[in-house]
Amino acid sequence: MDYKNYVKIVENWPKEGIKFKDITPLMADGNAFRSAVDEIVDYAKEKEIDVVVGPEARGFIIGCPVSYALGVGFAPVRKEGKLPREVVKVDYGLEYGSNVLTIHKDAIKPGQRVLITDDLLATGGTIEATIKLVEELGGVVAGCAFIIELSYLDGLDKLEGYDVLTLMSY
Repeated sequence: MDYKNYVKIVENWPKEGIKFKDITPLMADGNAFRSAVDEIVDYAKEKEIDVVVGPEARGFIIGCPVSYALGVGFAPVRKEGKLPREVVKVDYGLEYGSNVLTIHKDAIKPGQRVLITDDLLATGGTIEATIKLVEELGGVVAGCAFIIELSYLDGLDKLEGYDVLTLMSY
């Protein structure tokens, strides 16, 4: 399926010069969304995944149906102050400033095989931080799966050595 038929390019959003890739039309089409999730599930089955991890918020949208289809758990990665129990955290850089991501300290058991999901791979900073959290807990990142890769932002460079699936690239 050509998923680009279900992505709306929004000019100058959220700021001037950005061409935002909106996947809500893909999510709104049951067949297209099911196909995208199924492709990620097929990829994950080959990796023998124990748990799916996704950063907020669109990583939840992709990761939850994948974890359901695989019959494995889902662990959310959230911004600081959003998870109610003991967490591990990592600081990571943004284009202008920094942010903190957290995961529950008991979300991943040592040796568990983890699939990290998100809607978009851009610069790779969020996923790189998510990988650090998973590995700090002893998890093995068996793969990373994205609906879209913005190849011109070189996010794959930060994921060197990790297995990556992207369903479409711009």
